[in-house]
Amino acid sequence: MRQRGAARVWHVGGSSIAAFVALSLPPMTGGMARAQTPEVGTGGAIGLGNRGWSASDPNRATSANELEFSARAGAASDYIYRGTTLSDHGPAAGAAVEARFGALYAGTTVATVKLPTQPLAEFTYAAGIRRTIATIDFDFGVTYFAYPGERLPGETGGINYWEAVFRGDRKIGEQVRVAAGYAYSPDVSNTGAWSQYVAAGVGYDVPGRLLPPNLGVSFTTAAGYSWFGNQALALGGFPLPAYLNWQAGVTFTHKAFNLDLRYYDTNLSKENCFVFTGDPNARPGGRVDPVTNPAGLISNWCGATFVAKAWFAF
Repeated sequence: MRQRGAARVWHVGGSSIAAFVALSLPPMTGGMARAQTPEVGTGGAIGLGNRGWSASDPNRATSANELEFSARAGAASDYIYRGTTLSDHGPAAGAAVEARFGALYAGTTVATVKLPTQPLAEFTYAAGIRRTIATIDFDFGVTYFAYPGERLPGETGGINYWEAVFRGDRKIGEQVRVAAGYAYSPDVSNTGAWSQYVAAGVGYDVPGRLLPPNLGVSFTTAAGYSWFGNQALALGGFPLPAYLNWQAGVTFTHKAFNLDLRYYDTNLSKENCFVFTGDPNARPGGRVDPVTNPAGLISNWCGATFVAKAWFAF
C-alpha cells in the first residue's frame, strides 16, 4: 500500500476511497433514495443518492398482518453513487430481495463494483420501518455496507461501514411526487470520518391515458449535498471534500420490465475527485495541494455521466 506508482496513489487518496463508497439514503437495502443508491424502488421512484439494487417501493402499501416479498435484478452501463462511479465507468449488475411485514422491512442486495480496495462485490443488509403520517410516507432504516474479499484493504483494514437514513415521500395530486431525506454515518467507509448527506427530488408520472396499455413513464430529478468530518491520522487527518451531486432522467415501465435513462454530475474538481475516490488510475497534471493532493493527481470518476439501466422487478 505504500509502494510507488499506483499503490502510492491509493495511499494519497486512501482516506477518500472509503468515503466515496459511503453515501446513500437507503429506504430498503442501502439507499435512502430507492427505498436506492447505483439507486429506484419501482419504475420512476425518486432517487436521493441511490446505492445498489433495491427491491422496495417507498410508496407501496403493505398488509398489516401478512409477510410479503419483492425482488429485482438487472444491469446498468455504469454504477453511479451520489455522482461518483463505483464501477470505474464500466457496466455493473445487481440483484435484491426484501421482506415486509406491516410497517417493518428487511432486505439485502448484491452488486458488482470496481473499487480501489478490489472487493469481490458490494453487499448491503438493511432493516427499518415505513409509516404513513398524514399525507407523508416516512422511512427510517439502517444499512450495513460490506465489501468481502478486498485484495487491497488499505491502512484501515477495509471499507465496510453502516449508515442510518431518514426519508419522506409525498404525492401532490395524481402525477407529481416529492421526496427528501437525510443520511448519517459515524465512520464512513471505515475512514474514521463521519458523513452527512441531504437530498431532495421531484417526480412526474405521465398520465396513463396518454400512453399505450401497460406502459408507464416517469420523469424524475434530484440533488444532494455531502459533507464530512476528519479522517483518521493514518489517512491524512483532513476532511474529505464536501460536494453537490445531481441527476435527472426518465424511467419506462412495462409490466415487470424497467428501463431508466439518466444523467449524473457533481461539482467536484478532478483533483478533489481523486482525493475523494482514491482512483488508482488517476493521472498527474492537476493543481497541487500540499495537504490533500501533493502530486496534483486528477480523476474522471466524478464527472458528467449518462447511464442506461434495465431491470426486472417482481
